[in-house]
Amino acid sequence: MQNHNHQSLPIYVVDAFTNKLFGGNPAAVCPLEKWLPTSVMQQLAAENNLSETAFFVQRGDGDFDIRWFTPEVEIDLAGHPTLATAFIIFSQLNYNSNIIQFHSQSGVLIVEKKDEIMVMNFPARMPIECAIPNNLIEGFNIQPTQILKSRDYFLVYENEEQINNLVANFSVLNKVDTLGIIVTAKANEVDFVSRFFVPNSVIGEDPVTGSAHATLIPYWATELQKTELKAMQLSKRKGTLWCSHKGDRVTIAGECVLYSKGNYYLPINMS
Repeated sequence: MQNHNHQSLPIYVVDAFTNKLFGGNPAAVCPLEKWLPTSVMQQLAAENNLSETAFFVQRGDGDFDIRWFTPEVEIDLAGHPTLATAFIIFSQLNYNSNIIQFHSQSGVLIVEKKDEIMVMNFPARMPIECAIPNNLIEGFNIQPTQILKSRDYFLVYENEEQINNLVANFSVLNKVDTLGIIVTAKANEVDFVSRFFVPNSVIGEDPVTGSAHATLIPYWATELQKTELKAMQLSKRKGTLWCSHKGDRVTIAGECVLYSKGNYYLPINMS
C-alpha cells in the first residue's frame, strides 16, 4: 500500500516485434522525470525479471535519454525495449511528433512511426573474425560453419533447420565471456533467421533481439547482396523484423502490443 514515505512511478509492459499479445519479446518501460540511482534501476530490472527494462527521461530539447538494464547488468544497446519505449511515448504520453530521438551510450537512436509500424535507426555493427573460445563450440549440439564477433559472438549455420534444432548447453556456455551469442542462417521463407542466447543470465534465450540485428543486417546484406531484408527470430514466442542496411546505420522495424500498465512504489529515500 502506498504511503507518504513512498512515491508512485508508472511502469508499462509491452510485447515488442509482434502484433499479437504474448508474441514477440516483452519489455518493461519506466518513464522518469529524473534519473533514479543506477543501483535502484538495476534492482527494479531484477525485480521485473524481464530480459530488459528501459528507463527514459525527457530532455529540455524534447528528445529523450534512455538506458537499458537486464536483470543482471546495464547494457549499451537494446532494440526491443527501445521499440517498446517509443510505442509508449507515441501511444500513452501525448507525444505529437512521428519521430523520437533517443540519446544513449551507443549514440543517437531514431524511431519513426509509420502507421502501426515503428522504424528504429541504429548504428551498424559488422561482425569480424575473432579468437574462438573452446566452450563456445562445445556449448552447442550442432557445429557452425563460421564464427565471428561484434559485441556478441556470431555463429553462422548451414540452414534454418539447424537453427531450429540447436540446443544450448548453458553449463558450458556460462564459461564464455560475452553478453550474448547470435546464431543465424539463410532462411526458407524470409531472408534470414536467428536466435540469441544469453549466458550467465536468467534470460537464457532472448525471444526477439533488436540489438543483435544491428550485426545481423550488415552481415546478411553483404552475403545476400540486398539492402532490404525480412527476418524472423525463431524463439518459442517468435518475432518478425523488417530490416534495411544503410551503410554505417541499419533500420529495424516492428510492431508492439501493450500488455499492462501500472505503478511501482519506491521509498522516498531510494530516489
